[in-house]
Amino acid sequence: MDTLTRMRAFIDVVEAEGFSAAARKIGRSKALLSKYVRELEDELGALLLNRTTRQFSLTEAGHTYYRRATEIIREVDSLADDVRESSGDVRGRIKLSAPRTFADAPIGQCLIDFAKAHPDIVLDIHLDDRFVDLVEEGFDLAIRISRLESSSLIARRLAPFSVRVCGSPELIEKHGRPARPQDLAGMPCIIDTNGRWLSNWPFLGENGETITVSVSGQMEVNSPLATRAAALAGLGFAILPDFIAAADIEGGRLVPLLDDHILPGGGIFAVYPHRRYLPAKVRVLVDFLAQWFKARDQG
Repeated sequence: MDTLTRMRAFIDVVEAEGFSAAARKIGRSKALLSKYVRELEDELGALLLNRTTRQFSLTEAGHTYYRRATEIIREVDSLADDVRESSGDVRGRIKLSAPRTFADAPIGQCLIDFAKAHPDIVLDIHLDDRFVDLVEEGFDLAIRISRLESSSLIARRLAPFSVRVCGSPELIEKHGRPARPQDLAGMPCIIDTNGRWLSNWPFLGENGETITVSVSGQMEVNSPLATRAAALAGLGFAILPDFIAAADIEGGRLVPLLDDHILPGGGIFAVYPHRRYLPAKVRVLVDFLAQWFKARDQG
C-alpha cells in the first residue's frame, strides 16, 4: 500500500470528522480506512488521531501532517489535472465553500449549470455564512460576497454586488415613504442578524459622508431569504442583497427606497489560495462562473 493512498484516507477521515462518515462519503469500509490510517501512523511513528467511541480529534502532529498532506495531495492532483487538460479530459473533486444565501438565490443556478456541463467533476459544496480558512480547512475555492479586504488569497471578481432598502406597497401606504435614512429610525424594520450591520444600518449622508441609523422592529432573523419573506408580508422595511430583491422589485411586490443613499457595493468573488499551480479543474470552474455571470449581466 503506497503512502499517497494512506494520506488520502487520512485526509478523508479528517474532513468527514470520523471514520464512519468518511466511509459513507467515499464508498469504502470503515475498517479499511482505519487500517490505512493506522499504517500511516506506524510509518510515521506518530499518533495522528485521538480515537474514542464518542470523540474524534487531531493530535498536534495530526494538525501538522494534515496541513502539509493536503498541500501535497493538491499538487499531485494538479499535476494529473494538467495532463488530463492537455488531452481535453478534466475531472476530479472540487471542495467549494459558498454562503447559504448564494446557493439558495437564483444565482446559485451557476453551480448546477457547471455540474451539468462537467459531469466528470464532483462539486463538494459546503454552505456556510462564515469565512472559512481555505488552507487550514482544505478548500479549493470559495465564493464570497463582500468588499474584499487585502489577504493572502487570490480573488477573481465575478459580478458586482449591492444592497437595496425595500418595503412592500402596503407597508409604505401604512407608514409612509422614508425621504431620508434617518426616517427609518421611527419606522418598523426587519433586522437580518446574519449581516454585519445588525440594527445599525449605514448610509451615505447628504454630503457624501457615511452615517449610521439605528433601527428596530418586530422581527430579527439570521437569513436574507426570511428577511425577504417578512418584507413581502409588510412587517417592515428591509435591507436585501440586490440578487434577492430584484425579482420582487421588478414585479412590484417590493418598492426600492433611498437608492441615492446606498453605500457603494462590493462584489461576488471566486477566492482561492496562492499556489504555484492552480489545478485545472478549479481554473475551469472559475472561468465558467465568470462567463456565466457575464452572460447573465448582458442578458
